[in-house]
Amino acid sequence: MRFLPRNKFSTKFKIKFIFFVTFLLLAMQSTVYAQKKYTIVLDAGHGGKDAGNKGNGFREKSIALKVALLVGERLKKNKDLKVTYTRKNDVFVELWKRGDIANKAKATLFVSIHCDYHTSNAYGAGTFVLGLRGNKKNLEIAKRENAVIFYEDNYKEKYEGFDANSVESVIGLSLLQEENLDKSLEIASLIQNNFAFKLKRKNRKVKQDNFQVLRETIMPSVLIELGFLTNIKEGRYLNSKKGQKEMAVSIAQAIEKYIHQLKLNTVVASEEKPLITYKIQIGSGKNKTATKSYNFKGLKEVERVKKGVLYKYYYKSTSDYKEATQFLKTAKQKGYKTAFIVAFKNGKQITVREAKKIKQT
Repeated sequence: MRFLPRNKFSTKFKIKFIFFVTFLLLAMQSTVYAQKKYTIVLDAGHGGKDAGNKGNGFREKSIALKVALLVGERLKKNKDLKVTYTRKNDVFVELWKRGDIANKAKATLFVSIHCDYHTSNAYGAGTFVLGLRGNKKNLEIAKRENAVIFYEDNYKEKYEGFDANSVESVIGLSLLQEENLDKSLEIASLIQNNFAFKLKRKNRKVKQDNFQVLRETIMPSVLIELGFLTNIKEGRYLNSKKGQKEMAVSIAQAIEKYIHQLKLNTVVASEEKPLITYKIQIGSGKNKTATKSYNFKGLKEVERVKKGVLYKYYYKSTSDYKEATQFLKTAKQKGYKTAFIVAFKNGKQITVREAKKIKQT
């Protein structure tokens, strides 16, 4: 090949060349985002020897499975999504195994699908995220879904310290799930809004409680109660192909919207200079408390932030992880024994592990 002398390159050629290189780099960057796969784990509740509830003769395990498979069918049409099921047929899968499947798949999102039960003629769809016990009614739902543990071999060893019928066990939170709570609330709200406003189902809203299957996962997770099989009208709807398809489409559309928002946040975050901040979370709850030191055992610089249906309370703020550990020590000495460090990147909550990696690069 014969190379042209430098002075032979025209200005127009240089402009075209620069444009081409810029276009190529942008295309490569876009390809990186396009190639990222988001793994969605769909968990059809119960199965096999565990039929779930059988209100009016309808079977929860069958309805949950059919809806989960329909959700997966739709999601698989999106090239950026990978779908994994905890079960694809009528088999019994232990609760710890469901979480283990999601964790090993490094899932972006875990969605567990169920049908509700009540002694009254209650009806409507609800969505749950992991959280502190909200009220007695929610606790009863959590205890009922957690009771599947008793079908498992050696359940006492597998769930050491957890009693499905104990209030003390049901209200415990894992720290990692606390970090994922914001995203769990985000997807739960999208799902619940579709049920209430698109399908016009009775809105039982997004609630928090401690379902063991959610405790086993280390990513944003939700548990859906499609409706009450004990309500004959709602049971018939959920047992019909029409009802199952409508509920599945609503769930899938919400997941697609959530992933789209996740992509946008990823692109924006990648263009920003990372600003890492550590805070000490000393509590969370539905009560709005003034951030005065006398309300927090003498701790000053307490910040209150509303996240979904909860208020979160943070003590101190620093970009130095070692300093954050000292703040944590102070909080625990003041009596906040369950306090822990949370991390933020450009104002968006991330895991502490992710934050420490960013600081090292």
